[in-house]
Formats: sequence, structure tokens, C-alpha cells
Amino acid sequence: MTQSQTLTHSAFVFEVSKSNLIQTRVVPLNIEQPLAENELLLKVDKFALTANNISYGVTGDALGYWRFFPTANSTEQAQWGRLPVMGYADVIASNCQHIKVGERLWGFMPMATHLTVIAGNIATTGFSDINPCREGLSPVYSRFDRVNTNPYYQINNEEFDILLRGLFTTSWLVDDFMFDNNYFDAAQYLITSASSKTSIALAFSIKDRGERPAIGITSESNRKFVESLACYDQVVSYQQIASLDSGVTSILVDMAGGQSTLSAIHYHFADSLRYSCRIGATHHQDIDISDGFNVASLPGAKPEFFFAPNQLKKRAAEYGATEMMNQMNLALLRYIEFCRVNITINTTYNVTELDAIYQQVLAGKADASVGQIVSW
Repeated sequence: MTQSQTLTHSAFVFEVSKSNLIQTRVVPLNIEQPLAENELLLKVDKFALTANNISYGVTGDALGYWRFFPTANSTEQAQWGRLPVMGYADVIASNCQHIKVGERLWGFMPMATHLTVIAGNIATTGFSDINPCREGLSPVYSRFDRVNTNPYYQINNEEFDILLRGLFTTSWLVDDFMFDNNYFDAAQYLITSASSKTSIALAFSIKDRGERPAIGITSESNRKFVESLACYDQVVSYQQIASLDSGVTSILVDMAGGQSTLSAIHYHFADSLRYSCRIGATHHQDIDISDGFNVASLPGAKPEFFFAPNQLKKRAAEYGATEMMNQMNLALLRYIEFCRVNITINTTYNVTELDAIYQQVLAGKADASVGQIVSW
């Protein structure tokens, strides 16, 4: 076992109620247990908190997000969950001969000070957490990048990287999926929750490709900010959906997830809606994840959830994993430079402030021009 530094710092994890996302708690972690073979103890250094993480909570049971980081007390797993976030962590203890103490990693982790993983599928570029709780879940989310072998890593990009990389990957793949399918013969995009960082990333990718215009749909309070980005061809509020030309064939990319918005767009565009793509859940108060809301009855294309790993796997097979990642990472670097001008980073260092920031993001009241980073 590799010698580790003395673990004198406190350890805790932020948990939320699965049935009521407003309810939260901070729970102590036991990090003094000896590591089993190939286990690593990671010290989480920083992570990003966005509306995308709220989507994980809303769709947690349906799409498996609660299973990545189950609570330590198995009797509480039905009630409490640990939301996944993107972050950077350092290896502070290792019982794996291939991964040493001091390595810096990027990946999917809980809102916690520490995380224990089981390293498997180890390569020079990264490894997978092969914890049994991840069985049956997408391997993409189990992967940790080893920073010292990432040719695209820049230390001054860390905050923007964890804020944007995960959601940019999803958006880049959405744009690639639509291009791959000849845009389903649609002439334009409609993007809800246009101020969300995932939506902005999609609009940036669409404009970068330059083949279809994109209409951003947002709240009236965020409209000026969204217009200032200049990556949408048109911006309207939710109240102005009926003012759009319903005869233009369209692709809907729904980041909001709310039933009222989804219905309004489907009924307005009807048969002109050629593809309806569900991704986010920023309007979580207006969502019935049990599917009591019958989306199949809506006019136009039947809404379908977009699962990014499927398109990632397809393109990796067609382009080769190296070429695909090269294209994606170069696009990400361009997007980071775009966001550096338009988004301010706010870093929180105190766990007592985490709930207030989380509640703002949950309520949809977070400033769209600010990226929230938590660092311990």
C-alpha cells in the first residue's frame, strides 16, 4: 500500500432528500478505514454546481443517477441521495500500484470532501471506478481522467473546465446527433431554458457549425443576458412562444423539462415539430417524472430523452476515440474562451454557504451569468 499523508482534516458529504430536493443535510464521512486492493481515497478539491446537477436529482431514479454514490447507511438510501457533480480531486491514499498519491484527477463525484473509488480499466489517460454500485450504469460517468496525461489540460482553465466540460460534451453530442440525422429535415432549433449553461453550450455549438439558426426561449428576467451572448439567432420569453412562426419546421431541444412549456411548444408547432429532444429539468417544479403527463399524446414528434453516451459510442466507433476526443476538446477550448468573457466565476469555500447556493440553483434563481464553484 502506498504511504498516504496523515488524514487530519474533517470529512463530510452533502445529501438531498430524493422525494423533496429542497431538504438537505451534511453527513460526516468515515475515511479512516483501510483501503482494499486497488482502492483509492480521493480528496475533492473543487466542483461545479449547475442546473444540470438539479436535473440529475429530478431524473435520479429513472436514469440511475442516485446509484453512482449511494449513502453509507443502506436503510437511508430510499430517502437520501448524493447528487453527482463534475470536479477535480487529488489521490491522498492508494492501494493500487499503478496510481500514486499526489495524482490529480477529473471526473464525476459527489458534493463531498472525499470519495473512495476502486480503480479498474487503468490506462495512462485515466481509469474507471469499478465499484459494484455502478454495475449497469454508463461507463462514461465512471471514468476519471489523469490530469498529468491530458494534453488539453490548462491549470488556468480548471474552474471553467468543471463548470462546462460535462455539459458541453452533452451539447456537442446533441448538435452532432442532429447533424448526423440531417436535422430530421427541420429548418431551425428551438432551445428552452436558453440561459442555462447547457443550452448556451448547445447554441455555441450550433453557431460554430453554422448550418441551422437557433431560437432561445427563456424567462423575461434572463432575456437581456441571453441576447447579449449573441449565440442565438433570436431570443423570446416563454410568454412569447405563440408569436413564433408555427409553419417553420423545427427541432425542439428541451432543457427546461416543464410540462407547460413542452405542451405550449408542441401545440403551437404541431406537425412542424420534426424532433423533440428532452435533456434537462431546470423547471423541476413543473415536471412529473412518473410520466403521469402523457407526452405521447402531444402533437408533433414524440418527445424522446437524449442519452449522450449512445452518440459518444457511435462517433468513437466511426471516427476513432482519439479523433473524436480531439474534435470535442478543441471545441471545448473555444467555448471556454467564449465563456471567459460572458461568465463570472464565484468560488465558495465554506460548507455552511453550500446549501444557500444549492437552494438558489434549485429554485432557478441563480444568476445565469455566474458560474458556481465549491472548493474545500
